[in-house]
Amino acid sequence: MTRLTPGFADPVLDAQASFRAILEAMSRPGRIQRIDARITPPAPLCSAAGATLLSLADADTPLWLDAGDAVAEWLRFHCGAPITPDIGAARFVVACGAAPSLEALDIGTDEDPQLGATLVLQVAGLVAGDGWRLTGPGIQHEHRLGVLGAPAGFVAAWARNQAFFPRGLDVLLCAGDSIAALPRSVMIAEG
Repeated sequence: MTRLTPGFADPVLDAQASFRAILEAMSRPGRIQRIDARITPPAPLCSAAGATLLSLADADTPLWLDAGDAVAEWLRFHCGAPITPDIGAARFVVACGAAPSLEALDIGTDEDPQLGATLVLQVAGLVAGDGWRLTGPGIQHEHRLGVLGAPAGFVAAWARNQAFFPRGLDVLLCAGDSIAALPRSVMIAEG
């Protein structure tokens, strides 16, 4: 049996603070936010991804993940989220290793576009002011975000995802204790 690491030190206040950081990231696409969660989830899950999932996932949000049994057990215990082997049925897709194809994720329906999945994608690092050019709602002119360890072909796959708007998926990029959001409404161009 695996020994579980603790979740939030103060479940209410830490979840609220993490949720505010996630909301700020979603409302300001590509802006890096710090999540001060004071948690140590099992490897390979970083603290920002762990805090995000503890804040957003619950018994009604099936998860697909590639992070192994220890992370699955930790998430089941701390947030009650069911783990599904079917990536297309997941509300949250957690990728700590190679990113799954965006086309494999649920993009919602015309009647219920909000049912599109959220990809929690761990990357090596996030750098403000460099890299991708982001435009769209929540961005005055353009914003630059460097994503170290971004999956090959991500920008082209994102453009294909954009074609389905308002259906589509949202992405939360996590690195260490930092997070940046790519809501489905944001357009991305290479440097």
